[in-house]
Amino acid sequence: EGDAFVSAGSTGALLGAATLLIKRIRGIRRAALAPVVPTGNGGAVLIDAGANVKCPPEYLIQFAYMGSYYAEHVLGRPQPKVGLLNIGVEPSKGTELQTTVYPLLKKAGEEGRICFVGNIEAREAVEGAVDVIVADGYSGNIFLKTMGTGLFLAKEIKGLFMKNLMTKLAAALVSDGLKKFKKLMSSSEVGGTALLGISKPVIKAHGSSNAYAIKNAIRQANQFASSGIIGSISDNIDVMRLDIPEAE
Repeated sequence: EGDAFVSAGSTGALLGAATLLIKRIRGIRRAALAPVVPTGNGGAVLIDAGANVKCPPEYLIQFAYMGSYYAEHVLGRPQPKVGLLNIGVEPSKGTELQTTVYPLLKKAGEEGRICFVGNIEAREAVEGAVDVIVADGYSGNIFLKTMGTGLFLAKEIKGLFMKNLMTKLAAALVSDGLKKFKKLMSSSEVGGTALLGISKPVIKAHGSSNAYAIKNAIRQANQFASSGIIGSISDNIDVMRLDIPEAE
């Protein structure tokens, strides 16, 4: 009955309820988790981040479109760059899934439907080379969890600055930069993870969210609801469909 839904509860329960009660956008094969991960360009949409471990090519095609629309409509990125997460930039790299999806995304790029820039390695993605990182849920979830490296580095840096009086003085000189780094790595700043492919906006906040994180999740849901992204997905379903049987 509402315009959007925010929850910090079980991801599996939320995904199941959204799929069964709110339902997917007609023509979308699977909903996907699309968090905004910290990168050198201010953040990138990672899709899928764990909702779909096994993906046929059509899933990734739809993820690319949905991620592109989210980056454009919600994050305000004109012509967002879309990259396919892989172990190398060459079109021949990766598993059968990646080598099958690559030419399909390339074709979509040549037709001007999305701005596909090719395969992208994790390092380049973190540096901010793209606005949308397309992956199967297995690879995407591993990529997402490596973001914890940044929090580990922040903790280690803080320890270095607290060693003695001189390092504490040095910390005072760079405190603004350290605060910006901490803010960049904080999931609370984003609010939550968008569940794309559902017919109404659904946001999954982290289970440990504080009041600030929930406030940002509500703000994110409001932006999602007013962005027009669901209409854009619905209007372009025809170009997001492939005549490939669904995986078991």
